[in-house]
Amino acid sequence: MEDFDVAVVGYGPTGATLAHLLGQCGLKVLVLERESAAYHLPRAIHFDAEVMRVLQWIGVAEDIEPLTALHPGMRFVDGEGHLLLDWPRPQGIGPLGWRANYRFHQPDLERLLRDRMAGLPNVDIRTRCDLFLVEDKGEHVALRYEDMRVGKVVRTQAKYVVGCDGARSLIRRFIETGMEDLGFHERWLVIDTILNKPKPELGEHSIQYCVPDRPATYVRGPGLRRRWEITVAPDEDSFAVTRPDKVWELLSPWLKPEEAELERAAVYVFHSLVAQEWRRGRLFLAGDSCHQTPPFMGQGMCAGIRDAANLYWKLALVCQGKADESLLDSYESERRPNAHEYIATAVRLGGLINTCGTEQALRAALPAANGMAMMESIAPPLGPGIGTGGKAGLLFGQPRMADGRLMDDLYRHRFVVVADADLAAGLTLPEGVALVTTQMCPDAAGHLLRLGARAVVLRPDRYTLGSADTQEELRALMAQILPAPIALHEPEML
Repeated sequence: MEDFDVAVVGYGPTGATLAHLLGQCGLKVLVLERESAAYHLPRAIHFDAEVMRVLQWIGVAEDIEPLTALHPGMRFVDGEGHLLLDWPRPQGIGPLGWRANYRFHQPDLERLLRDRMAGLPNVDIRTRCDLFLVEDKGEHVALRYEDMRVGKVVRTQAKYVVGCDGARSLIRRFIETGMEDLGFHERWLVIDTILNKPKPELGEHSIQYCVPDRPATYVRGPGLRRRWEITVAPDEDSFAVTRPDKVWELLSPWLKPEEAELERAAVYVFHSLVAQEWRRGRLFLAGDSCHQTPPFMGQGMCAGIRDAANLYWKLALVCQGKADESLLDSYESERRPNAHEYIATAVRLGGLINTCGTEQALRAALPAANGMAMMESIAPPLGPGIGTGGKAGLLFGQPRMADGRLMDDLYRHRFVVVADADLAAGLTLPEGVALVTTQMCPDAAGHLLRLGARAVVLRPDRYTLGSADTQEELRALMAQILPAPIALHEPEML
């Protein structure tokens, strides 16, 4: 019987990202996907700099970037189009080495991820395979699936299984976890169009139409793609509102039928749910299988990519015998609070869009809903897990080295000490740990200053293990690094 280190169930962006990262670390990975090909229509439309940084590790960031559109920010307007609130997003290259936000076409990203997978011979992709039995045997997980191409039942096994299989997750059923409900469940009509020619008056910003009778969202996609998300009234039929005549009626304030092609119109129920358990034994959840969010923050796919980035290096170390299995307990404790906060923020934002039709109402509601904190900081830290101290669990920037290369291109999948040059003098590093000093990389000084520390230890996912201001504190911090060698194997192709 075949034996894998990790079986990934689901080959969407989260599953593909996890498989890439595990494969780059040298693990033997099986990916099981029920469908024969990636979904060809638009779904996710936004990702942020943290996600682009992960795509950089995979090697597709420079390929996807030309296919994206700028995201200048979000505006809230009333039914007459009057501006209620402007929420600009940073432009230019930010501290993570990439722009803060990107609009994209999901099939473009999925194609790049799948094409790149061909360079990882230790990752076995099996499509048209319907998994139906998962048994945690203690030492491994037994899997049984049907290869629907030939109607054959196949048995295999893996040390660990990660369910990246969406909102109707099979793996979640085997874990038997409940879901925490944050209270948002609404039907929205999602309309994707392709303009026949540019229509500049639609604008570059995302626009939230705060109209209590019919809240709506406009998003500019890449190229000529444009999306509207419009609420469906309780008494409206989900099928009827997707008929072309009704769709064009709803789009009439912005667009005429002769100006664009309808690519997709579908009604979705937007939920706000977080799984109570993300792990049971050797089974894990990632992506939509363990959290579902309203779309107002554009963080649905982003959260799944963050899951993969948090979990991959922990699985790699455990599978390679370099860390105790207890390391895996930190996955849920770190990721669940982070995902929960993003979803709670999206719920608050959705409530504002649905109820606020005037500038006074919107501004009055923002403090009560913790709105100003939402506007100023949309990157909550990790929950408790690996590392201690007030600076643990924070996402660190990506310095540009003296030769122009980004730090992660040199030290992928490794722990990194970033420190003032004098603090690092005479420092003995554990095997496999990289060192970046302000002398060898002057750009690192600004990143340390931004965090308010003289030194940090970065995990492979580039969150901080902790910070230090003295050499004694730095040595104590380095003692928290796993005692086994932590340099993960990278194939020569990288």
